[in-house]
Amino acid sequence: MNLNATVSFLAPIQEDITAIETLMRSQAEGHNPDLQAAFNLLLSAGGKRIRPAVTMLAGRMLGGEHMRLIKLSAAIELLHTATLVHDDLIDGSLLRRGMPTLNSRWSPGATVLTGDFVFARAANMAAQTESIAVMKLFAHTLTVIVEGEINQLFSSRCKADREAYHKRIYAKTASLFETASQSAALISPTASQEMIDAMRLYGYHIGMAFQVVDDILDFTSDASSLGKPVGSDLRSGIITLPAILYAENYPHDPCAQDLIEGNCIQDPERQAELISAIRGSDAILESHHEAERYIGIALENLRKVPASPERYSLEDLAQYIVRREF
Repeated sequence: MNLNATVSFLAPIQEDITAIETLMRSQAEGHNPDLQAAFNLLLSAGGKRIRPAVTMLAGRMLGGEHMRLIKLSAAIELLHTATLVHDDLIDGSLLRRGMPTLNSRWSPGATVLTGDFVFARAANMAAQTESIAVMKLFAHTLTVIVEGEINQLFSSRCKADREAYHKRIYAKTASLFETASQSAALISPTASQEMIDAMRLYGYHIGMAFQVVDDILDFTSDASSLGKPVGSDLRSGIITLPAILYAENYPHDPCAQDLIEGNCIQDPERQAELISAIRGSDAILESHHEAERYIGIALENLRKVPASPERYSLEDLAQYIVRREF
C-alpha cells in the first residue's frame, strides 16, 4: 500500500517526508559497501513513516525550526528501523511487509552489527538537534524499548495478563510515539510546559492505539497481507489483547484456561482452533473499542493546543490509526 497516496495528513508535509528520507539514506554514505547495501535495503522496504509525520506536524504546529525537525524526524525513524532489524532477528522472521528481512539474507552477526550501525546513526541525528533534553529522552526511550524486549523474551510469554500486555506495548510501540511528539515540542520555542505535556500524552495514547490495532490485524487480516501467518504472535507465545479478552470472556474454553494459567499452546491444530475462535468472537470488537478509547484521550490532549492546519492533520492521523486496514 502506498500510504502517502491514501492519507490526508501527509499532504502538508510531503516535501518534508522526502527530505527526511534523503537525510536517512545519506547516513550510510562513505561506509562499507555491504553496509550501505543493507542500509538501503532496509529503507527501501518503506513503512508508514507515521512517527516522523507526528514529529514534523507537532513541531511545525509549535513553531519549531525546520531543519532541526527534519533531523529529529530522521532520528526517530532510524531508531524505529534499528529496532525492527533486531526484532526480526530475535523472532526469526523471514518476511516483513511481504519482503525478505535482513536476517533472511545475512548472518546473525552481520544483522546485529547492521542494527547497531542504524542505532548509532539515529543517536547522531538526535545529537544534531543540539538539545540536551531531546538527547536524554532519546536515550531513555532506547532503554525502555530494549528492556521491553528482554521482558518479552524471559518473563511474559504465554500468559493472558492485561497489566503485562499494556507495559509491553508501551515499551514496544507507544514509547517511541511518545518521544516523537514530546521531543518535537521540546525543541519548539512557543511550546509551554502544558503543551509539552499535552503532546507527550497525545503520542503515548496514539502509540498504544497503534499497537492494539496491529494486534487486532494479526488476527483479522490474511497471511498474504500480513506477510506472515495469521495469529503469528499467539503461535509464538505472545499473548495480545484479543486473546486476553477472549480468555476473560470464555474462561471455560480449555485453550482459554491455558492462556489464563500461562501454559503455552504448542499443538498447531489447537493454535489454529483458538485463532479461529478469537477471530469470530466479540474480543475483536472489544479490542477495537479500547483502541478508540486511547484515540479519544489523545484528541482531548491535542485540543489543548491552539487550532492550526497541523493540529487538524494530527487529528486526522489519530483517526487513521483506528481505521487502517492492510
